[in-house]
Amino acid sequence: MRKILVLLLLLFPLLGLAKKKETPSLIIRKATGPMMVDGILDEPDWNSADIAEDFFQHFPYDSSYAITKTQVRLTFDDQNIYVSAICYDDLPGDYVVQSLKRDFSYPVSDAFAIFIDPFNDKLNGFSFAVNPLGVQREGLLQGGGFFGVTTSWDNKWYSAVKRMSDKWIVEMAIPFKTIRFQENNQTWGVNFSRNDLKRNENSSWAPVPRNFNIGSTAFTGTLVFESPPKKPGSNISFIPYAIGNTNKDYSDNSEINQAGNAGFDAKVAVSSSLNLDLTVNPDFSQVEVDRQIVNLTRFNLFFPEKRQFFIENSDLFSRFGFRQIRPFFSRNIGLHNGNVMPILAGARLSGKINKNLRIGLMNLQTEGVNLSLTDSTSEFVKSQNYTVAAFQQQVFGRSNIAAIFVNRQAFNGMEIDDIDYNRVVGFDYNIASENNRWLGKLFYHKSITPERNKDSYAHASWLMYNSEKIYAMWNHEYVGENYNAEVGFVPRNKLYNPDSGAYINRSYWRFEPIFGYKIYPESGSINNHGPNIYFSHYLDEGLKTTEYQVKLGYEIKMQSTSKFEFGLTENFTDLPFPTDITRTGSTNLPSGKYWYRNFTFHYISNKRALGYFSLAFDFGTFYNGMKTTYNGEYSFRKQPWGIFSINITKDEITLPDPYDNASLTLIGPKVELSFTKNIYFTTFIQYNTQIENVNLNTRFQWRFKPMSDFYIVYTENYLAPGFDVKNRALVLKFIYWLNV
Repeated sequence: MRKILVLLLLLFPLLGLAKKKETPSLIIRKATGPMMVDGILDEPDWNSADIAEDFFQHFPYDSSYAITKTQVRLTFDDQNIYVSAICYDDLPGDYVVQSLKRDFSYPVSDAFAIFIDPFNDKLNGFSFAVNPLGVQREGLLQGGGFFGVTTSWDNKWYSAVKRMSDKWIVEMAIPFKTIRFQENNQTWGVNFSRNDLKRNENSSWAPVPRNFNIGSTAFTGTLVFESPPKKPGSNISFIPYAIGNTNKDYSDNSEINQAGNAGFDAKVAVSSSLNLDLTVNPDFSQVEVDRQIVNLTRFNLFFPEKRQFFIENSDLFSRFGFRQIRPFFSRNIGLHNGNVMPILAGARLSGKINKNLRIGLMNLQTEGVNLSLTDSTSEFVKSQNYTVAAFQQQVFGRSNIAAIFVNRQAFNGMEIDDIDYNRVVGFDYNIASENNRWLGKLFYHKSITPERNKDSYAHASWLMYNSEKIYAMWNHEYVGENYNAEVGFVPRNKLYNPDSGAYINRSYWRFEPIFGYKIYPESGSINNHGPNIYFSHYLDEGLKTTEYQVKLGYEIKMQSTSKFEFGLTENFTDLPFPTDITRTGSTNLPSGKYWYRNFTFHYISNKRALGYFSLAFDFGTFYNGMKTTYNGEYSFRKQPWGIFSINITKDEITLPDPYDNASLTLIGPKVELSFTKNIYFTTFIQYNTQIENVNLNTRFQWRFKPMSDFYIVYTENYLAPGFDVKNRALVLKFIYWLNV
């Protein structure tokens, strides 16, 4: 195994040496006069700017120029990059616009977007987009943009749109203070894309193969500054908040509780490419609830981070390991067994030292809290210090070597607790070829915990090949019995034993190959179709099979963007303990070996339509019984001010006597109203019989200035199915973004 890993380490960088297609180039000149962002291109500098045009199709085909015409010009001054785009539109009818809400979904909205790679490293960057109604969308490009844009990142920039009978014109001003770049770097990576859903065409200036995301940084063109931009003076943002809430817990008939809090975040640009984030007494309560999911697995589910303090350069910390083997997961900071632990303060330094080296340093301190467990018992949770250090050195083109150190340290008062800590040290080698067809990762992580250092490591390898017709992937994982990433997310080496009421640690191996093949008809209503096979195999430390899944599938994608999927799955599970497989408190199924299989069907309609829907059906055996799952979603938009949607999941589980049957229902209607581009109202209801809870969440948001918000949030929880009130809460939150 060691020899194989060494061979992979030496071989895969060579994959990046494949000949690269010639990419387009654009010169950006400094503006000679003032620029006004109003959607009217009457400044003389627009007339003298170079033009980026002749876009290439990305969808439905990638072998010809786009039918939809787009012209882009750029200029800059000491403060901003200015972007203008003339988006020609010769088709009658309304634009496809989901709503007036910021951070719209680009694939289902008419829009113009720019992707900026300031270091031209083909790995990380920024995206800014505007739809024909002037709604903004900004985000980060991480990991080469393979998975698209991370829109949870927010920052200040400016835009204006003018609509005419045969075109719409967008003008942007992107402050140099908003993005991170290296001074005196004259060459940046850039691409522009245009989504014209009336014509059902997606296109880009620098061609991107259709099997990759349109935001992929591997295919950016070249932006050459006439004179390289300089650091735009001091760059400090001060973001105070104030919050007040009133709540009542009806389960114990307690009195109405009222509370308030205040604190602030700050962002300090240490250099044009290195940022310092500070937080004092932060409020990390979410004004938008997580989407509930019916969980019929034996393990915890993963929910992404949404808190602003952790977002910028988040991939530098969060992309270590795999999806189910994460040495660091920021949502664990400030929580203890689901209870909020107040964060006193924190600091985070992240960004680039030079073109090839990124660093990240993070430190947060929580307060010690006495938690009430019952009316007569309590638990004191010590104050904790969390330190994370990471670096990433780019090598062999787009590949990189990275390391991380995570430390949780408990304190007794002001003294360090010598026996209460958890540490993880890890090394990752991330592989990315120049043509983006090959991606991969090798990693080795070790945890350090008192009296638990034997078999306390994890390692894995992953390699993916993605061409227009072939998708293939290989993955192996090993997690040791005592690998313990307390500030991470590693759910599978801890198994719950209902008999003892405790978790049992167990090491495991996993092997996961995937293969898919796509067929592209030359004409007709089908864009592509083809078979795929998926295999996931878990084994214990003695290489004895504990679980596997084999799935044969077929996928059909239509030119209209609708999609069909069919699948036949064979499953095996070796239950180590008696387990309630429905997670409803029912009779435990005995330990032992279970083989079961199911057939799946999934259809998604055309999302460009005002009303679209998806249907999914799953039928087959389930352990020693039967399970039928129905899932349906319908969404209708009253363009552009309202989206009305509902999601229904129904699981019918039938088990032989003496085990209990289960009927699980999850219903989630949602109403999203956009009164203007700055005032939104959302109501979300979640009826979940698996956890016997009904949740109502209503949120009013007023963005009264760029990046400054006022929220009113009202929540209720009821006990299903009788709708007895469990608790109610009203929250008012004020956030103000001030540039110093």
